[in-house]
Amino acid sequence: MSWASWTTCGIFAGRDGVVTGGSGPVLTGELDIHTTWTEVEGLAHVTVQYSGAAEWLPLEGSPVPCPSEEASRALHEAVIESVRAGARLPLAPGLH
Repeated sequence: MSWASWTTCGIFAGRDGVVTGGSGPVLTGELDIHTTWTEVEGLAHVTVQYSGAAEWLPLEGSPVPCPSEEASRALHEAVIESVRAGARLPLAPGLH
């Protein structure tokens, strides 16, 4: 079984913040973003937290179908850029 994971710390969310899944809060300010991909599931799980916090929350739309480790890395980078740009729904269709 193959898997991969990336964490990027200190991302400043754009003006609308980041929408978390379920009934979770909208996070604003300095955030950490984490992506985990597993080959068996074929999914990338994207989570977010306030920088330095203990609790990770799923982003709205996560997990995302993702066919490869390379695609999951590209998704992680796209989420970072989307959050920086102020996208309200980082995992909206077309991002991945």
